[in-house]
Amino acid sequence: MPTNTKLEKALASAKGLAADLKTFSQDTNDQQAQQMFNSLSTNMDNVVQTLQGRLEFVQEEEPQYRE
Repeated sequence: MPTNTKLEKALASAKGLAADLKTFSQDTNDQQAQQMFNSLSTNMDNVVQTLQGRLEFVQEEEPQYRE
């Protein structure tokens, strides 16, 4: 599987996880759990940004990966 495809799959998974964590935070009344889920969601948003940057770099450096 090409690198860009792996990065795209990882990016989609990270975005999905971030969204799930935000939902978990909204679905609970427990303040501690809300803080935990919000913190984890923020961490995943950072992962999403990192993966997005790497994907853009790979696509820029490797012409065969451009869409």
